[in-house]
Amino acid sequence: MRVAIVSPEQEIWSGEANMVVARTRDGEIGVLPRHVPLLGVLVENGDVKVETSAGDHVYTVGGGFISVTKDGVSILAETASPKA
Repeated sequence: MRVAIVSPEQEIWSGEANMVVARTRDGEIGVLPRHVPLLGVLVENGDVKVETSAGDHVYTVGGGFISVTKDGVSILAETASPKA
């Protein structure tokens, strides 16, 4: 599935992924291909993990939204940085 993580300043990461795991105000969610559409509010200083065939990418986000559509997953983060 297509995934994009963006902040107001720039695109942080985009590509094909097998799964996305994010912390929302309603709890942690896992998104696989063909997931039902949803819109969630991301927690402050929560992690977003993008699992790809080449390895995992983990980012700490400073709030924002996750949007899941038939076209893929969009993470619209106020801030985002790779987790060390």
